Amino acid sequence: MIFPQLARFTDVALLLLRIMIGLVFIVSGWKHIKSAEERSKDIGMSKGFTIFLGAAELAGGLGVMFGVLPQLAAAGLILIMLGAIQKKMFVWHSGFWGSSGTNGWSYDAMLAAMNLVIVTTGGGSLSLMNGLFHFW
Repeated sequence: MIFPQLARFTDVALLLLRIMIGLVFIVSGWKHIKSAEERSKDIGMSKGFTIFLGAAELAGGLGVMFGVLPQLAAAGLILIMLGAIQKKMFVWHSGFWGSSGTNGWSYDAMLAAMNLVIVTTGGGSLSLMNGLFHFW
């Protein structure tokens, strides 16, 4: 490790990662629920599945963000991202970057990798499950 003195900030870095993941999925999930009819047409799924997907994203995002069963929440979000990647690659035939450079599956792969960090690390000690301010 080039900068071993930074290791003491690992839990803060994991908290910031969890907050970012949570924000992305909470907003996405809310949009799925709020505009289920419109979103279902966009993603080519039923309205019921779109509402389920939105609820799963919302719950997973909250779980990751606040550190409530973060590994399970992150694993669920990885499954959602793998489904999105599968749809973009094999149904919509999008490339990694997509036709516009922003509509491919690169974003989904990045979110899956970010969640994998949470699955493998537990998300750090700054969480509701561990007592947020336990380290002080």
